[in-house]
Amino acid sequence: GPGPLDRPSPRLSTPAPQWPYCEKRCSYCNFNKYIPRGVEEAAMRSCLVTEAQTLLRLSGVQRVESVFFGGGTPSLASPNTVAAVLEAVDQISHLPADSEVTLEANPTSASGSKLAAFGAAGVNRLSIGLQSLDDTELRLLGRTHSASDALQTLAEARRLFPGRVSVDLMLGLPAQQVGPWLGQLQTLLGCCDDHLSLYQLTLERGTALFTQVQRGTLPAPDPELTAEMYQEGRAVLREAGFRQYEVSNFARNGALSTHNWTYWQCGQYLGIGPGAHGRFVLQGAGGHTREARIQTLEPDNWMKEVMLFGHSTRRRVPLGQLELLEEVLAMGLRTDVGITHQ
Repeated sequence: GPGPLDRPSPRLSTPAPQWPYCEKRCSYCNFNKYIPRGVEEAAMRSCLVTEAQTLLRLSGVQRVESVFFGGGTPSLASPNTVAAVLEAVDQISHLPADSEVTLEANPTSASGSKLAAFGAAGVNRLSIGLQSLDDTELRLLGRTHSASDALQTLAEARRLFPGRVSVDLMLGLPAQQVGPWLGQLQTLLGCCDDHLSLYQLTLERGTALFTQVQRGTLPAPDPELTAEMYQEGRAVLREAGFRQYEVSNFARNGALSTHNWTYWQCGQYLGIGPGAHGRFVLQGAGGHTREARIQTLEPDNWMKEVMLFGHSTRRRVPLGQLELLEEVLAMGLRTDVGITHQ
């Protein structure tokens, strides 16, 4: 008969709606994102709701434990859009009141009043793309915020969502030194909440940073220094009471991200929106095999397809036992609980 990997918590899932628009293109990012001249938000909202409903029905999911609004820059969306998607999720599946609802926010598009409106719409956790507390580094990364903007947004977020704010800090940037970077981490520890992610810069082909390093106008990041930053950073965070529950993620006071944990435990997640990725069993359609799914990348085409077909899945790949096992191994080894023989 089918092994235990065939049906991973089949009635549970975590939807991940994507807002594909950004104010500008960051120099290191190769995500599916678009700098719009004008966004037809009502159409976008309606399509996100439709696709969420369709995929939830296809998956047969009965309870949702977390929702994660990613992007792009979802803090550029209106709180009404977030509320509409959450309402759709709750109507089709059950979204308990204590579910984790995370929104990724950039300091420049997240004023205090807008964050409060997201809270009223149902968001109860924020992930802030702070990235650096050095203005020169922020300019290098193509970020539109300053270090003081970032700290102000962080303080505002913590006031509104106490114990439920995560921040991202990058390491291994060109010309970055260990001492000053650890200084940034210490500053952050003085004002951060209970969740922190340390991300090493990956030079992605097609990004401005990749081109600058290739041309020699910027030095390549030093792998030895990057490794030192990471090891020292881990030690500093451990001393401050953080548990490193995954390669890049640290939490204290039990503030692990439910959404991220579902992902690393190979739970089901539904990718909703342009370019979104998902992994789920089509139980609602009588299926028993988990599929990897990717939605249409380009927002206008995505919207047209959603209006026509109810969803815009560009690619579906059924995952066999071997692929599932590979994913369990790859994901499990990223976490501090690891994997068992079972």
